Amino acid sequence: MSEVVALPRARDDTMWAVIASIGKLSKVANIYPSRAAALEDRAWREAQVAAHSTFLSGSRQPPPRYSVAPMRRADLPRGWQPLPALGFLRGQFI
Repeated sequence: MSEVVALPRARDDTMWAVIASIGKLSKVANIYPSRAAALEDRAWREAQVAAHSTFLSGSRQPPPRYSVAPMRRADLPRGWQPLPALGFLRGQFI
């Protein structure tokens, strides 16, 4: 028996995460199955920050920076929930 048997590929559990960062603190803002969807969400979040720049400067809250990175499902923090557009509620970065 010299035939090669093809085994089914393991399911890839890689997702794309939009990461919100303020200073040294970073949190997962949202997750997506494709990089294109994550990039679209990052652009939307950056537009929201730009639209609310006067509010952010008045509240002395630094604006969050957003990036996109691959993430495995196992690396997602337990009890994770999506962040709001500006990344904070009641004056605190969530």
